[in-house]
Amino acid sequence: MSVTVNSPADFHVHLRQGSVSELITPHVRKGGFDLAYVMPNLKPPITTTEQALKYKSELERIDPNVEYLMTLYLSPELTPEEIRKANAAGIAGVKSYPRGVTTNSDGGIESYEAYYPIFEAMQEVDMVLNLHGEVPSDAKNNIHVLNAEVQFLPHLFKLHAAFPRLRIVLEHATTRAAIEAVKSCGPTVACTITAHHLALIVDDWAGQSWNFCKPVAKYPEDREALRGIIREGHPRFFLGSDSAPHPPHAKSTSTPSSPCAAGIYTSPILLPLVADTLDSFGALDKLPGFVSDFGRGFYKCPPREGKIVQLKKVEGGKRVDEKYVQGEDVLIPFWTGKLLNWEIVQS
Repeated sequence: MSVTVNSPADFHVHLRQGSVSELITPHVRKGGFDLAYVMPNLKPPITTTEQALKYKSELERIDPNVEYLMTLYLSPELTPEEIRKANAAGIAGVKSYPRGVTTNSDGGIESYEAYYPIFEAMQEVDMVLNLHGEVPSDAKNNIHVLNAEVQFLPHLFKLHAAFPRLRIVLEHATTRAAIEAVKSCGPTVACTITAHHLALIVDDWAGQSWNFCKPVAKYPEDREALRGIIREGHPRFFLGSDSAPHPPHAKSTSTPSSPCAAGIYTSPILLPLVADTLDSFGALDKLPGFVSDFGRGFYKCPPREGKIVQLKKVEGGKRVDEKYVQGEDVLIPFWTGKLLNWEIVQS
């Protein structure tokens, strides 16, 4: 049994910087993909066109066979003039992080209204606004990791109403409420779904740091909603892996004052993992749309010629590598040591 995909595209990936970037950037293609929509939350974050282009050139030096779509980090330094400059330089979008909700988001936003001139400029030049759809935890108001996404959705509706022509992507949805919210919006609002959120529920990360990410995986009924929208073949829901590697010591340890790192590393096994997962809930026929056609359609990125990837089902399964090592850098992938029932045979 086999399946082919034309020019798979990952519309949300973290490629880090320095020696870790040298290790993981080739894993985009190893995992079956030739387009990477690159997140800007580096240290310091990517806030200018020059920084984005420099970062892109570094990634292209590491692996020139991948198409990198670059983004800027929404911050007070960003101006409408910079948006127009970025658009002219081919920068694809702007990523919004609420303050403190995930890795390297200490400089995130606290109020969207202050950025309305930015969003107006983005709407004019047709850049994409990528939203990390959570609000910061606030115990006094009963806001926590399990409802932070639901609490964010009024912001999505308000932004869509204020800027109806602005293309908006709600990133890494984890709840039924988020799926229904995006469905209720117009054609300019889309949503990414990760491979790991299609596999995990809350029990899988409670007490297991290797499955901990932000946003956290939610309840079985929420996972079923994610799976259901893929089975439906809805064109505004597509893959964004949110593949986010961390050193093993950061993932496996915490202290009373410092939590373990939030992030799951899926890039090197991504396409077989998605095929395996979709196959498990009866949606294998939706694989080409989910990992290529729908995202490329929304982002207006035609498939690249000659980039057909073929996968085949493996009798008995193929074991996921336990780790990836380069120099002093060591990374452990999602599902390490487990079996995947699909593998790439041609790319």
